Amino acid sequence: MSRNESRTGLENTHVPQDTDITAPVAASVPTEEPRLNWAMPTEIVELPSRGRFYGPDHPLHGKTSLEIRYMTAKEEDIITSQALIREGVAVDRMIQSLLVDRTVDVNTLLLGDKNALIVASRITGYGPEYNTTVSCPACTQTTRHTFDLTEQSHIEFEEAIASGDCFLDENNHLVVALPFSQVEVRCRFMTGKDELEQFKRAKRKSKTKRDQNNLTDAFKNYIVSVNGSSDGLDIRTFVEAMPARDSFYLRSLYGAATPNVNMTQNFECENCGHEADMEVPLTVDFLWPRRQV
Repeated sequence: MSRNESRTGLENTHVPQDTDITAPVAASVPTEEPRLNWAMPTEIVELPSRGRFYGPDHPLHGKTSLEIRYMTAKEEDIITSQALIREGVAVDRMIQSLLVDRTVDVNTLLLGDKNALIVASRITGYGPEYNTTVSCPACTQTTRHTFDLTEQSHIEFEEAIASGDCFLDENNHLVVALPFSQVEVRCRFMTGKDELEQFKRAKRKSKTKRDQNNLTDAFKNYIVSVNGSSDGLDIRTFVEAMPARDSFYLRSLYGAATPNVNMTQNFECENCGHEADMEVPLTVDFLWPRRQV
């Protein structure tokens, strides 16, 4: 929902005049020129978490929405900074710059809430039309396709929790009983800080030419206990020996129960006519769109 749009525009500064036409005019006093008075519009962004998973001392505890400013050239400077891109913090710095509430630290945001802010920021900056390269899953033909970013929804995490396959404990950790190994795991919902640490870890592995263990690394990031043990060695040992059946089950349930933006849209291939729901691919065109000619 857009706000403050009626406050934008030019406003002339009023110059008072003497009502006595016989009074002398001081020629040395210059007339003030109109000044640009631009009130930046803002946007209210609904949070997928609805503020449920933040502690009482967090500014978003119990909050269902967050206000951001529209993206400006300043934020474009941030997201095109090669130094910030290499550090993996360009998007975080952009979001932090747009937050109206300066008490909110982007690193403490749940990833789903952060994703909602990224999508909203992109819309305020470049509009809802997102034109990018898509590969058809049926014929593999690559083509350009335009998605409408306003056609989004939130993952209804309450449905996954209400299904009985998992539940939340007193710490808002997701508790899942794995069907094959019969192991109970407790998982936390990841934040921007977790995402940044995972990026840095993958970057270090890349530099040393070590294998990228993205799947097991993610498990080690968000599993906080295994059968009641929060010991790091116990968690690591189980993750590396987890049956594939349990791994798939946990990933599916964790994804369904994590508050996030649902970016699934209909796609129809112009080449073969294949039609299916597709997750909107977040390519370089998302925050660095090509000029449309």
